[in-house]
Amino acid sequence: METALSRASAPARDVYTPSRLALEVRTLLEGGFPLLWLQGEIGNFTAAASGHLYFTLKDNRAQVRCVMFRSRANLLRERPRSGDEVLLRARVSFYEDRGEFQLLVEHLEPAGDGALRRALEERKARLAAEGLFDLDRKRPLPALPRRLVLVTSPRGAAVHDVLTTLRRRWPACEVLLLPVPVQGDGAALAIERAIDVASEHAVGDVLLLVRGGGSLEDLAAFNDEGVVRALARCTLPTVVGVGHEVDFSLADLVADQRAPTPTAAAELVVPDRDAWLGALAQRQRRLLRALQHRLERSQQRADHLMRRLVHPGERLRRLDGDLARVRQRLLLATQGVLRDRRAAHERQVLRLQAASPARRLMVGATRLQTAADRLVRGERQRRRERGEALAAVAARLHALSPLATLSRGYAIVSRSPDLPVVYQAGQLAVGDAVRLRLGQGTAQARIEAIDSDGEPT
Repeated sequence: METALSRASAPARDVYTPSRLALEVRTLLEGGFPLLWLQGEIGNFTAAASGHLYFTLKDNRAQVRCVMFRSRANLLRERPRSGDEVLLRARVSFYEDRGEFQLLVEHLEPAGDGALRRALEERKARLAAEGLFDLDRKRPLPALPRRLVLVTSPRGAAVHDVLTTLRRRWPACEVLLLPVPVQGDGAALAIERAIDVASEHAVGDVLLLVRGGGSLEDLAAFNDEGVVRALARCTLPTVVGVGHEVDFSLADLVADQRAPTPTAAAELVVPDRDAWLGALAQRQRRLLRALQHRLERSQQRADHLMRRLVHPGERLRRLDGDLARVRQRLLLATQGVLRDRRAAHERQVLRLQAASPARRLMVGATRLQTAADRLVRGERQRRRERGEALAAVAARLHALSPLATLSRGYAIVSRSPDLPVVYQAGQLAVGDAVRLRLGQGTAQARIEAIDSDGEPT
């Protein structure tokens, strides 16, 4: 009974599977560590057929499995080997399929180069901030330099490559060699002084600074701040050709032109003699064709002028004919001018006559008389029209006059004594005395009978 109760009261178990545990471990590891820099010795190095690199990074107390995938491994300048001391940048990861802790390497470099490279990057950023690498500081190279200043080691392969290339491409160019060590103690100071001497005395048209390839330590002089500043203040156009195609230094950045190799630097500063002579021959042929064409055109023009050339006597006869025609045209023009001026004079006389005061007074008097006649005729016409209108109005008034009505046999009846006008029979009584106004004269009468509906009796 107690065993059953204890089982019933126990909490449920959270059981992990290996995959769940591996996933959570991976999440904790990858989320708990940032991108790390590690230094150690390579062991058990293996390059797989896929291009991935597998190795361990170890010190005297521990080791860690590492993998560098092909996309990152292809960026390495040199493939590492077991026993190499390296500096790498990696992310912490956990390989779930095998339950192994490992590092995913993104960058790898020799441990000695690492400090140098970090210092180089800091120096590069500082000089770039000063504007020493700006493109607007770059100067063009002369097309045909007469003298080149070559700053390099007199015993290296670089000087041989440059001189051979210059003799092959442009043997007319003079070369002034300023010998300097290109690596080791004192190399940077020697290079800086040689650049300053060439700049101060202007001993050439272009300055070439070259050397063969090498490691980061070998190229230290070409990354020296003094050398970089000497190139920046140099009055001559500068070309730097260091090592192989992959080598790059701060001197390359500050120079007016950067060449990938010493041979390329020599090819950059002088033209190719064969190509230049070919271009010169082509220009010569073009010039000869242009001169031939110009000569032919000049000959053709001379032939045309010869055909136009006329004997002086014939020319004089033509000029006499031209002179006679000019005289005839001048005579006609003179006559035309005189005729036009005479017509203009006549028009002016007519305008003066028209503007004469006597003529204007006569015209004014005529206009005044005409206006007076029109005024008299108008007054007469207006009187006649007004008389006719008055007669018409009088006739209309006469037609409307009571006297005209009375003259047609009508009478106006009024009662005595106040003589009011009688309009209807109801106003009268039998025996009333009335007054009759006739068309001519008046009469007295008395009412004997009244018929309100008919005529009075």
